[in-house]
Amino acid sequence: MIHTVRIDESTPGGKKILHELHRIRKGVEFENPAVSGKVPEGYVSVDEFFDRVEKRITKHDEENDLLRQ
Repeated sequence: MIHTVRIDESTPGGKKILHELHRIRKGVEFENPAVSGKVPEGYVSVDEFFDRVEKRITKHDEENDLLRQ
């Protein structure tokens, strides 16, 4: 059986678990989207992210009459 686990490596416990998992050679595999090319669902490119942010800011400014011409 394969388990998918999310570990927060910013916590001491998460760091410890990751360290232990890296030491195990059999049965543990780490997926790296940068290497595999598989982008997790819901992720967007940097360009798309900033395009969305810019649109939201512009919409907010227009709705609140904050744009000056």
